[in-house]
Amino acid sequence: MQKWMLIVLLLAGAALARAQNAGDPENGKRLFVADGCWQCHNYNGSGSRQGARLAQTKLTTQGFITYIRKPRTMPAYSAKVLSDNEATDIWAYIRTFPDPPPLSSIPI
Repeated sequence: MQKWMLIVLLLAGAALARAQNAGDPENGKRLFVADGCWQCHNYNGSGSRQGARLAQTKLTTQGFITYIRKPRTMPAYSAKVLSDNEATDIWAYIRTFPDPPPLSSIPI
């Protein structure tokens, strides 16, 4: 019985941590603009020649933070430059970007 309660408490704690770490999209938008993310990724996350499309990425928050710390194709953002909380806020803002329309809906 005690193992069961421990599992329930651990799951509840993990859910609470996720909820608290959801990020603030408004602050994320401010940081996205202030830190110049828009210059390569555009204001809507559609990407460009210099930056990847963000609007469709399926990364998790932790995956996003890990990537920006040691990216393959963009400048790195160390924790001294961008805290984990700030990165989480940027990711929360990125998740508000709508998916592009399906190709079938675009006239030829």
